[in-house]
Amino acid sequence: MYQNILVAFDGSSSSKLALKEAVSLAALTKGVVHPLYVLDKTPLFSYASHYDPLVLVEALRKEGEALMDQAGQACATAGVPCHPELVESNDPSDDVANVILRHAQQIDTDLLVMGTHGRRGVERLVIGSVAERALRFSRCPVLLIREEGKPESARL
Repeated sequence: MYQNILVAFDGSSSSKLALKEAVSLAALTKGVVHPLYVLDKTPLFSYASHYDPLVLVEALRKEGEALMDQAGQACATAGVPCHPELVESNDPSDDVANVILRHAQQIDTDLLVMGTHGRRGVERLVIGSVAERALRFSRCPVLLIREEGKPESARL
């Protein structure tokens, strides 16, 4: 059964639902939840001249640390072992999905849980989907949790 459950957590409502589901599964399987916040520095490589990247990275780190504390609290409240981690992208060609999948391999993940916004059509093509890329290339099962209150027909 699922012992190492990696959950991508960015503080969005869909990732909060994913964390809740991961905690519930870990409670059932006596597993460990590994909340992961990816600090994506990729945009910094393109726009570094418009702002101080060190200030921005530090602000993003603080946000990520606060979110990992929040995830740890959720696990502690449920009595589930938890190993929150903040990982940074360091390569301009890296993307969030690749960082998540690399981390999943490093910790021998049994299940990857992610929230999805359920974007379709042009919006998905333009914005892209971390969840979709992770699902396509994952070597472990992936559980996608759709954001509540966003039925499929509402996005057509």
